[in-house]
Amino acid sequence: MIWVVAGAGLAFGDEVQELKQQMQQLQQMMNQVQQKLSKLEKQDSEKKEELEDVNKRLNKAEMHTATDKLSLGVELRTRADSIHYQDMLSAPPTLYSAFFAAPPYGFNGATLPQIQQGMAQMAANGMIPAPQKSDVNNDIIYTNRFRLNMNAKINDSLTFGGRMAAYKVWGDSTEVKVNGGSLGDVNFDGNTSSLPHGDTIHLERAYFNYKKYFGETPMNFSLGRRPATEGPPLEYRNYGMVGGSPLATIINWQFDGASLSFGLENLTGLPGSEFKICYGVGFEGDWGNSYSMSASQSDVQDVHLLGFIATLFDNDRTSVMLNYAHAWDITDGFTGLTVMPMIVSKGDTNGDGIPEYHFQQNTGGFISRMEPSTNIGDWDAASLLWRTNLTESFGHNIDFFLASSWSHTDPSRVSANPYYEMLGQGLLSSNGDLQSRDGYSIYTGAIFPMPLDARFGLEYNWGSKYWFNFTGAEDSLVGSKLATRGHVFEAYYHQPIFAQTFFLTLGGQYYNYEYTGSGNPLGEPVKISEATSLDTLNAVLDQVWLVYLSATVRF
Repeated sequence: MIWVVAGAGLAFGDEVQELKQQMQQLQQMMNQVQQKLSKLEKQDSEKKEELEDVNKRLNKAEMHTATDKLSLGVELRTRADSIHYQDMLSAPPTLYSAFFAAPPYGFNGATLPQIQQGMAQMAANGMIPAPQKSDVNNDIIYTNRFRLNMNAKINDSLTFGGRMAAYKVWGDSTEVKVNGGSLGDVNFDGNTSSLPHGDTIHLERAYFNYKKYFGETPMNFSLGRRPATEGPPLEYRNYGMVGGSPLATIINWQFDGASLSFGLENLTGLPGSEFKICYGVGFEGDWGNSYSMSASQSDVQDVHLLGFIATLFDNDRTSVMLNYAHAWDITDGFTGLTVMPMIVSKGDTNGDGIPEYHFQQNTGGFISRMEPSTNIGDWDAASLLWRTNLTESFGHNIDFFLASSWSHTDPSRVSANPYYEMLGQGLLSSNGDLQSRDGYSIYTGAIFPMPLDARFGLEYNWGSKYWFNFTGAEDSLVGSKLATRGHVFEAYYHQPIFAQTFFLTLGGQYYNYEYTGSGNPLGEPVKISEATSLDTLNAVLDQVWLVYLSATVRF
């Protein structure tokens, strides 16, 4: 019995010893694993640090690539227009001959009192000839408009935007047009890249924008050549919602300046509300102009503009915007180049202290450098724009807009330019009659969905007798429709081929002018049916209709 128990104890002791050996081996294995893990962790840490360093360098390079570089976009539009002028009024040759003949049968070499007295006698005796009417057709005219868009996000607070443009008529690269009385006939700073001017590339926009938050209120400050053309609501007819800042109803004009805006959505609770203060220089008087070096010329002050753009409400469907602008010391022209049909000069050739006026026909088509001679007064304008999408109301993707505008002119003096001076013309005034004027305008339109993702638009605008705005850079071969004193109807059809990357546009316009001088600040507007040949020394448009077809590529 004792032997059996002793044998069992020995067997149990062997098992315990074997188990201890196994545990020691397991511990050694665990120690080895731990050592390997520690080594791997150390290697992993080193690799992690290495990867983080590489990642930092890659992120920096990627950030530079993604944000610091200049992103470029191209737009090319080829367009064909067929333009037809009906009953265009112009002065007959018999009236022009009076300016080229010497007294007593003409005005060439006469003093201002003599000219004014002679015109008054002609009017009293019924000797002023009636204007002649003519129809002028340009059955087909082709243009190319090229734009190079530039954008860069330097960092979260600083961005850059710019656009270079060339606008060319097929078969013409002269840049300079014969002056027919329109601002579009002069090649000057405000319209160089918005109207056809040869094959030269012009700087239309170049500005930076700095963004900073004051609490929850974002502030944006910008300097440079401002994005001031093709603003709301012209985006619909341009088939794109990227335009300039000012409302195109009162300002469509290239200029240099600054803006300061504040996002007010968090303060007011109104979606998209914003207030922007804008400043610009419309004319620099002391750089490159001859009168600044001549004691015989009056000092022409710079033209400054100041205003604000208030977005009162803006969500995904509806927006309301208010734009107000004031311009000090508007000049009687802008520095630019054109071909004048008649050259008018003034000088004291008799030595009696009384200047005489001399007229010479520009038979050689010589280019003239135009310079303003006088500040003629101040200008105010305001426009209220409401636009909305009517999908919720009608179940169709219909866009609608309505803009109501007002302008006010406060003349200060008659132009000192010999041509306008002899007619006594100032800011919307003639015969030296300087009075403040108020003008009004309505602009409305609707855009409808069509098959194949197309869009069909109808627009109408009207301007009163004394309506005046700065929209001389509007893309039009006829003249700014939004400056028209009268009625304009337009219809257009946008057919996308590859969305908005490549699309076709077919459209037509009908202008029915009621008063002379649309878009021109000089001279009192006259009802076209009552215009005399003295009112038509520059051609006066009565009715114009045109059709156009364009193909546009944007990428």
